[in-house]
This record gives sequence, C-alpha cells and structure tokens, in this order.
Amino acid sequence: MGKKGKREKKGKGAEKTAAKMERKVSRRAKKEEEDLEALIAEFQSLDAKKTQVIETSCPPPSPRLNGSLSAHPEKDELILFGGEYFNGQKTYLYNELYVYNIRKNSWTKVEIPNPPPRRCAHQAAVVPTAGGQLWVFGGEFASPNGEQFYHYKDLWVLHLATKTWEQIKASGGPSGRSGHRMVACKRQLIVFGGFHESARDYIYYNDVYAFNLDSFTWSKLAPSGIGPAPRSGCQMAATPEGSIIIYGGYSKQRVKKDVDKGTLHTDMFLLKAEGSGKEEDKWAWSRLNPSGVKPTPRSGFSVAIGPNNRSLLFGGVHDEEEEESIEGDFFNDVYFYDIGKNRWFPGQLKVPKSEKRKRRRGRQAEADGAGGSEVEEQAPQGPVEIVKEVVAEDGTVMTIKQVISGPAEEKEGSESEEEEEDGALGPLVEPCPRSNAMLAVKHGVLYVYGGMFEVGDRQFTLSDLYSIDLHKMEEWKVLVETDPKAQEWLEESESDEEEDDMEGAEGGEEEEESSEEESEDEEGEEQHPSVQPDEKLADYLSRTEQYWIKLARSNMGPDAKEKKVVKVAHAMAKTFYEDSI
Repeated sequence: MGKKGKREKKGKGAEKTAAKMERKVSRRAKKEEEDLEALIAEFQSLDAKKTQVIETSCPPPSPRLNGSLSAHPEKDELILFGGEYFNGQKTYLYNELYVYNIRKNSWTKVEIPNPPPRRCAHQAAVVPTAGGQLWVFGGEFASPNGEQFYHYKDLWVLHLATKTWEQIKASGGPSGRSGHRMVACKRQLIVFGGFHESARDYIYYNDVYAFNLDSFTWSKLAPSGIGPAPRSGCQMAATPEGSIIIYGGYSKQRVKKDVDKGTLHTDMFLLKAEGSGKEEDKWAWSRLNPSGVKPTPRSGFSVAIGPNNRSLLFGGVHDEEEEESIEGDFFNDVYFYDIGKNRWFPGQLKVPKSEKRKRRRGRQAEADGAGGSEVEEQAPQGPVEIVKEVVAEDGTVMTIKQVISGPAEEKEGSESEEEEEDGALGPLVEPCPRSNAMLAVKHGVLYVYGGMFEVGDRQFTLSDLYSIDLHKMEEWKVLVETDPKAQEWLEESESDEEEDDMEGAEGGEEEEESSEEESEDEEGEEQHPSVQPDEKLADYLSRTEQYWIKLARSNMGPDAKEKKVVKVAHAMAKTFYEDSI
C-alpha cells in the first residue's frame, strides 16, 4: 500500500475513534444534561415573564469572564452578553445584555423578552444586516457547584435595530460545545473546534461548519489536506478574501486513569475556499509558517480583528503542571498577526513625539548640569523580564513575573516603514495580567473587559475596562476600574473552622491588623529602606511608584491593605532598580 493509502487509512481510523469517543461522552453526558435542563427551564420561565424591552442606566456590569464583547456595526457602542463568575464555592452564569456607550463612557442594561438561556464560553459575531445583527452560538451552562455541564448547540440572533431575540432552528449544525470559535466570513458564519465535557469524560473537536446567512441552513465542511488537531480556545480570523486562519488553542488527553495531559498548541493553519465563496465550494487546509516573533505558548488568550488587515491576541495564561498542583503565569501583552505579510510581532507602546522632545531636553539639561564628570544611570534598553518572589506580611509567597519594555533609542529622520519596530516604552498604566477577558475593536481602538487571574488557590474575577488606540499604540486608558467591593471569595467549607480560629471576630481583626501595620511601618525604614539612602533610587521611585503599586495590587488582589501593597511595591521597585544598575 502506498503512503497516500496509509495516510487515508490512518485518517479513517482516527475518525472512527473520535466518533466512538463522542458516542461514549454523549451517553454519559445525557443524564447530567437532563438534570441541568430542568434548571435551565426554570430560569427560562422567569425570563418568559418579561414582555417588553426595558433599558436602564446602570453601573458597570459585575465581574465576569468568558462572555462576549462585540462592537455595534453602526453605532459607537459595545455589546456585552453572558459570562460566568466563581466565588470559590458557587458558579454563576449570566444571560444579561449590557450596552457600553463609547462617547459617554456609560453602561445601559437592556432587558429583552425571551433571551437565550444563561451561558458562558459561547461565541458571538456581528453582521451589518438590517441595522445590525448579533449572532450567538453554543456555550455552556454549569451547575452551581461547577461539577455538571450542559453544552448548548442552539443558534440565536439579536436584531439590534428592533431589540428582539430570535432563536434560529436549523438542522445539521454542530453538536453541543463550548470553547469553539466562530467568525462571520462573507455571507456565512464559520464554526471551528471546541470541546464537550461531562463529569468523567471529554472530547475536543476540529470539525468545521458553515451557516448560510441567506438560506439559514447549516452545512458541514469536508476540507481536503491536513488540518489542525482537535482543540478549543484558538485564534480564528477571516481574511478579506474569505479564507480562515487558525492559530494555537488548548486540548487535553487522558494518559492514564484519572491523569490528563494538557497541550498548548502553537501551530497555524489556513482554510481556503477553492472558488468564489459559494456554499458548494470545496475547502482546503494548508499549514502556515509565519515569520516574526510569535506569541509565547499560552491558553485562555482573547482575540479580535484590528485595523490594517491584522488580527490580535491579548493576555492568557501558561500553566506549569506539577504532580499535585498547577501554577499559572498570566500575561497582559498584545501580539499582532499581519495577515497580508504572514508575520507575527509584539505590540509595544511607543513614545509620543512630544514626550520624546521633553526627554531629549531633559537629558541635555542633565548632561550640562553633570558636566560629563559622572557616568549617568542607564535604564534597561530592551524588554526585561522580572521574576521575583515577594513574601507578604501574612507569609504568602508570591512569584511575580512581568515583562517590562524599556525605552528604545529614538530614531532620527523618517520613521521606519515597519510600525512594529518603533521605539517601545514601558507602560505605567496597563491592564493587569489576566486570561479569558472579553475584547472588541471599534474605530481602531481596542477595548479589554474583565477576565480573571489567580494568586495561589484564589481566583480574582475582574470588571475593569481598558482601551488603547491601535493606530498610535501610545497608552492604555482606564475607562472603568475594578471595584474591590465586588470581589468575593469563599473558602472551602472544610477550612472554615480553622480560619475562624485564626482570624477571630471580623471587627477585632481589622483593628489588630491596622495596629500591627502601624508598628511595622515604624520599622519599615529598616526592612525596606526604599527611599532613604539613595537619591537616584528616590527619584526612580517617584517616577515609577504608581506602576509598581498597580503591579503589586494586581498580584495581591484588590482586598489587600493599601499599606501592605505600597510596601511590597517599594520592595519590588528597589529590587528591580538594584538589578538594573
């Protein structure tokens, strides 16, 4: 048998194995899903009591992750739908609809009769038809204890002009799943990958479906060539020519009983229609080998389409799997993929020209004042990764990893044709590292909402909103800050007694802590002499203090006492300063 025949036989064997596993998962999940269907029906009966559209001005939505944030095709608005929140003991799912007015920096809650059931990890895509439509497919619902899952396979459309939800019932679509990806491509919605999980089993997908927006029919594509392995949470983008690009993602497989091994995918593929984009066209997979600087391996990153024919990737997490625990390194960086050039590059903040002029004048004045007799302090010129362990006063050891882009030398004359090679400046304001955030791009501005990060066993779910102009790449703007009061974390009930013994009454605890902090503050000069002995260190701290405080707070959590955050921030700044000189 020739090589081609062997490959075909191997491919058919893999298909049979996948089909067998899907049937097994489906049987085991059926009972779980029947239990959850009753709960979903109960929520839907409550939603059915709504008979009219109610729009209410409101504060920013509560903390959440794995929702969808979409740009309105005709208005300066962002549309937030769904998501989840976990407080340590209970999982909450949402089907709320919020609209963010970009010009007014204000939120409105829009209650519309008969919405889709509560869900997270779904996909949403906007098309400009008839005043704008928001299409939603799939996602999952979880039991309050987070141990049972229901995976949706329903398709909904929100008519933005009339503010009405409509469920589209069409056969032949994808099976129930979450973590999949969906994009609008010409007059089709293309769905790829995802996973389905029950209490004991799971399956990852690499199938591709197309939903025709004119005929309202599903079709399963059968592309030729070797495509991506099954995965969820990948980057998926449509090109102007009507092709699809897939990058990265995550999957896991069982290596032995009760032991799973996760895989962070870093490969890249092109799915191309061999025709004019019609439904009957044949599609083909091919592998892409991009140039440039690819993102470091990660999962839980968020994606969007930016200006200038570029897709972008933000944040994510790289989990270090130990025998009995998982430690995650979270990211807050941006990577761009130039579709036309097949090239990756990191998004680095640039020094505004006015700032460059100020810095040149400042350096000249310093040089004149010093008379050239002393060697001036040199700031790090390239990206520097700080990996430090900071011991908090309660004994918690935090490993903090952060990449800081140092200021690059200014270029004289004309600017380089390659925008990505411009000088980079370490940001003082930026979103804290996170995964599973929600992204949208409107008028070339990227908006980042919510997401989560972990410190030890605790999960922090965010409700902040940041923006950055992708044309200028000069600064992040904070539009909404996370409200510390919205953070709730309940430890497992087994440890409640221990904690009560240690913490005592709530009223007395704060007094005791504050008095301890005061006494420690008096000793602070000995423990962290961050501003006393060195004038240059004091100057460095005065310029960068807010950055280090924000970094310390993002790792310690919004509930940390301010004095403790400042002390940790000063210790980090001092360590970095001493290492850099």
